[in-house]
Amino acid sequence: MPKLKRDAGGEAATDYVESLDRGLRLLQLFGTRPGAMTLSDIARIADLPRATARRILLTLQRGGFVASDGKLFALTPQVLTLASSFLRSSQLVNVLQPVLDRVAESVKEIASLAVLDGDEVVFIARGGPVRVFSGGLEIGYRLPAFCTSVGRAMLGQFSEAELAARLKSASLQALTPQTVTAPKRLLAVIADDRRKGYSLVDREAEPHFRSISVPVRRYDDVIVAAINIGSHVDRISTDEMTTRFLPLLQDAAASVRSQLL
Repeated sequence: MPKLKRDAGGEAATDYVESLDRGLRLLQLFGTRPGAMTLSDIARIADLPRATARRILLTLQRGGFVASDGKLFALTPQVLTLASSFLRSSQLVNVLQPVLDRVAESVKEIASLAVLDGDEVVFIARGGPVRVFSGGLEIGYRLPAFCTSVGRAMLGQFSEAELAARLKSASLQALTPQTVTAPKRLLAVIADDRRKGYSLVDREAEPHFRSISVPVRRYDDVIVAAINIGSHVDRISTDEMTTRFLPLLQDAAASVRSQLL
């Protein structure tokens, strides 16, 4: 988590509200450790003066986003309204949620929608039978882009030079024994996925999970997201993913293209 002491990145002072930036980033700090925290803990983690952290917390408490018993501070459910505002306003979610539901119901597996955020992918919608819902891929869940099928499907939009630069700056840490971390090999894999039009990742992001993804393009052919179907390795083979799941994903992505602006 980046520190809260930031400059305005060269922007005019009148275009940058530092206190708002600090307040939003302080909210994010609560996700770095479980449970409530003391003012001293928060000030230390945020690298802020204690008095500054206190003013921000009291402002957030007045807005209903933070609660305190006088000693400990914790987030309230009001924070979830920030995420729900995004989900309600997202064209991608509104257009693709019913599509994900249909695909997931037809294959009896989880289908997910993800977007690229820096070096990570963020899952913003999913559909699936209740019996296979698990806590692993909830809305807002993040994973490194380089080792996920949705990530590789979206990384294929970049040129070789842009992709090489991205991989050079990214943290390519293995999440499982199968994770590919060598930049040259990753470049070759992503290029091959681009050529095929889909990505299949087998146990690289999670040890017992494999998934297949296709990019989602808007009306002008720009890749804006990726959709996937994932499954436990004991339930679905890689062959079944390409023969049974891939056509469904391709049809789903094609069906929404004209609706995405």
